[in-house]
Amino acid sequence: MDWTSFFGFALVGLLAQMVDGALGMAYGLVSNSILLALGLPPAVASATVHTAEVFTTGVSGASHAWFGNVRWKLFWQLALPGAIGGILGATFLANVPGELIRPFVNAYLLVLGAMVLLRAFGKRLSRHQVHHAGVLGFFAGLLDAIGGGGWGPLATSTLIARGGAVRGTIGSVNAAEFVVTVCVSATLVMHVGIGHWPIVLGLLTGGIVAAPFAAWLVRHLPERIVMVAVGSLIVGISLWQLLQRWL
Repeated sequence: MDWTSFFGFALVGLLAQMVDGALGMAYGLVSNSILLALGLPPAVASATVHTAEVFTTGVSGASHAWFGNVRWKLFWQLALPGAIGGILGATFLANVPGELIRPFVNAYLLVLGAMVLLRAFGKRLSRHQVHHAGVLGFFAGLLDAIGGGGWGPLATSTLIARGGAVRGTIGSVNAAEFVVTVCVSATLVMHVGIGHWPIVLGLLTGGIVAAPFAAWLVRHLPERIVMVAVGSLIVGISLWQLLQRWL
């Protein structure tokens, strides 16, 4: 791979991490979508993205901890079940095409995105916060491994839509993602290997550069702006993925 291609993937990693670190989601979705468009098989694309995410999520999680965005109880409630779900999902993806489940995930995300937007404009949809974060973490890790991304959209969207504080939710989800990503990456590499190190290096270089600024950004942006951005992002991605499958 030449330097132009490397810097191209570095730019993809930078933009994806800016979105992920500031909104708690979409690094994997953005990066994985591009790799699939380039022709990589779903399992290989997921392995490539998750290998890069080991580094970017580590820097992102540390940055959120530094800025005080992490709620440690929520972190552990998400991280450990998420790791178990990620390992099972990665094993499943290595043996079954992951594309089969994507329409159902996208439909779920579309509903959650609409709920977040409604809450951003003052409509409280539930008086109760999520009391079983471990169950949420398990399924978020499972679907993240299968779909090559989705930990942030599932975990962050659900917690915010059900009343979670925006800053603490985003910081905790990002920090827990590091644990999940290490487990998913190790499982996929064990099953399918990794032969695209130039892409990995480009993605992680851009992601590492962007992570600290993204963590600072989420600390200083008003919650309503972040929530509108989160909801719009989820709705846009979900609609685009569903339309692509139908058309």
